Amino acid sequence: MDATFADKVFFANSGAEANECAIKMARKFHAHGGHPERYRILTFEGAFHGRTLATIAAGGQQKYIDGFGPKVEGFDQLSIDDTTGIEAWVSPESAAFMIEPIMAEGGVRTVPPQRLRLLRELADKHGLLLIFDEVQTGVGRTGRFFAHEKMGVTPDIMSVAKGIGGGFPLGACLATDHAARGMTVGSHGTTFGGNPLAMACGNAVLDVVLAPGFLQEVERKALLLKQRLAELTDKHPGVFSEIRGEGLLIGLRLEVPNTEFTTAAREEKLLVVPAGDNTVRLLPPLVATDADIGEAVRRLDATASRLTEAKPRQAAE
Repeated sequence: MDATFADKVFFANSGAEANECAIKMARKFHAHGGHPERYRILTFEGAFHGRTLATIAAGGQQKYIDGFGPKVEGFDQLSIDDTTGIEAWVSPESAAFMIEPIMAEGGVRTVPPQRLRLLRELADKHGLLLIFDEVQTGVGRTGRFFAHEKMGVTPDIMSVAKGIGGGFPLGACLATDHAARGMTVGSHGTTFGGNPLAMACGNAVLDVVLAPGFLQEVERKALLLKQRLAELTDKHPGVFSEIRGEGLLIGLRLEVPNTEFTTAAREEKLLVVPAGDNTVRLLPPLVATDADIGEAVRRLDATASRLTEAKPRQAAE
């Protein structure tokens, strides 16, 4: 807790559970304050917040909602660039803004700090809560303990998972005392959240990530990786078009379909993750060595060459 803005934490087992807690907390905050009509949460196009009924509704992506209707009420989506629409959305039913500082599933799109500042200002002005989903961006992934620290904007509620467990299922929902005012004993719960083994794993991760120099080393390795990727972009302009992201959360926007690239990378024994806007995500371990980075870049180079060589063959056929 000393390393974060938060006063309270609820431990869960996954990012989806952490986000469910965040959503419930935002609604309960207003109900506890005598305004149960304030339940709507604004999320943003391209978002991903989990796969429960509430979190797929929060994400708003139709491919995840199809077949699971009716959609859970209370979530609206806008483009993060639609500042006029965001301001106009605020109404007597508004409860909170919920956003990933870097939209990983949405194409590793870093939200401009001025947009996050706008959400913070509107939340403060209208008595709303600001929720950051740092499930993918938190716990050192961007070179800071949390991505919002780099952007200079602090939330009221934050969800974390993935990296915090070091491979073991662990999630957490952090909040200020003010934001958590409605979450009284018995209002929320979990069977396995906060179990001794999960907490031991989380403590071990924090011992490493918060050790002096660790996050600075993540930033150094991130710079090295981006420099090597820039060389690849110059070498293979027909495959790579843009490098995105912060720290060791890297997105490569492609000139070829990302599904084809993912398949070709697998042939080179390299795992990458498809994302929106025709990108793939690179998520190396925070403890990756310079040699690991060099080997990954070599395999990306081989993947790009494989795809480039395939084009003439397809054209000839």
